Amino acid sequence: MEKFTSKQLSQESARALLGAFIADGIASKRYTVFPGFCDVHVHFREPGFSYKETMDTGSRASARGGYTAVCTMPNLNPVPDSVENLERQLALIRQNACIDVRPFGAITVSEKGETLSDMDGMAGSVAGFSDDGKGVQDEDMMRAAMENAKRLHKVISAHCEDNALLFGGYIHAGEYAKEHNHKGILSESEWGPIARDLKMVEEIGCAYHVCHISTKESVELIRKAKARGVNVTCETAPHYLIMNDSHLQEDGRFKMNPPLRSEEDRLALVEGLLDGTIDMIATDHAPHSAEEKGKGLAGSAFGIVGIETAFSVMYTHFVKPGMISMDKLMDLLVYAPRRRFDLPLDENDYTVWDPNAEYTVDPSQFISKGRATPFEGCKLFGKCIATVYHGSVVYLDPNFR
Repeated sequence: MEKFTSKQLSQESARALLGAFIADGIASKRYTVFPGFCDVHVHFREPGFSYKETMDTGSRASARGGYTAVCTMPNLNPVPDSVENLERQLALIRQNACIDVRPFGAITVSEKGETLSDMDGMAGSVAGFSDDGKGVQDEDMMRAAMENAKRLHKVISAHCEDNALLFGGYIHAGEYAKEHNHKGILSESEWGPIARDLKMVEEIGCAYHVCHISTKESVELIRKAKARGVNVTCETAPHYLIMNDSHLQEDGRFKMNPPLRSEEDRLALVEGLLDGTIDMIATDHAPHSAEEKGKGLAGSAFGIVGIETAFSVMYTHFVKPGMISMDKLMDLLVYAPRRRFDLPLDENDYTVWDPNAEYTVDPSQFISKGRATPFEGCKLFGKCIATVYHGSVVYLDPNFR
């Protein structure tokens, strides 16, 4: 736990400073203490892709964002599809993570969609099951996975994407794609699999969670399913709530999957957030190397980083204007994800913020190895001063004295 600050304070010194700091800050009403945030959709890239991110850099970046618990996705090498492969990731977590990191096990072997993974063997060590990065194309395969997940009391966290409707697309099939001669991704490639899966969930009764929804149809399908009592939750990410495809630039930092959609889609997502259809905020923090993200919209890898800016984005755009309360934001960032994925909140897990501090997003200052963010250069409010996990200071603002 010596990595929380570049000034390398000891834990004893850090705790003493933080204790006095919190007391003074709260008394002056300048600082606010929140319970540790929880993100159920991140990519820390280990094992297999440590040049993009590591358990160390990913967990420390999370701590800087106020997070004390995260769930990592299984598109790794090797894919955690067996006890043996999962153990390689768990060993890295035990050795290098400074917060609570819970992996997802894969739904299918190597995420190829052909054979179910060892769900029984992994169940006791995973947050749930997902083939994130790829949709499960075969309905019978997904049905079998749902039946297993129900028996094991685990959540299926679904990346919903119909490969037959992609047609080589890499941004939303909207006005920007037409005007700039880009290949578009149809909205139906997302909402079609959601519609398919919800029918099975209603029949089977398993716990089902939809990753990173981005379309108005997805919101409406989930809203109606909830009204029928279907056991479904969903997440969206800050960038889908703030931006639409008119914000696109010819830059890889605007390329993610699913893509930024239309303004109509964005407004539907906001409505879903306000009425409770959308249960939680997840970042889909997906770091890549500068080379991988430096090839424009067509050539860059899918994925952006977001765990160090998520609270500030949501606070600036939703809490400060009065669209949602701080209590609502805490449910989205803290309580709802923990409830759904059965992740405990320790009383000694908390994060200290100066909500009125304004800053400009500068990716060169990120702890994450990833630098690609569509929020680069944006002015945001809310600065993390410190994060404490199980009583240990895992992040302390290096400028604090």
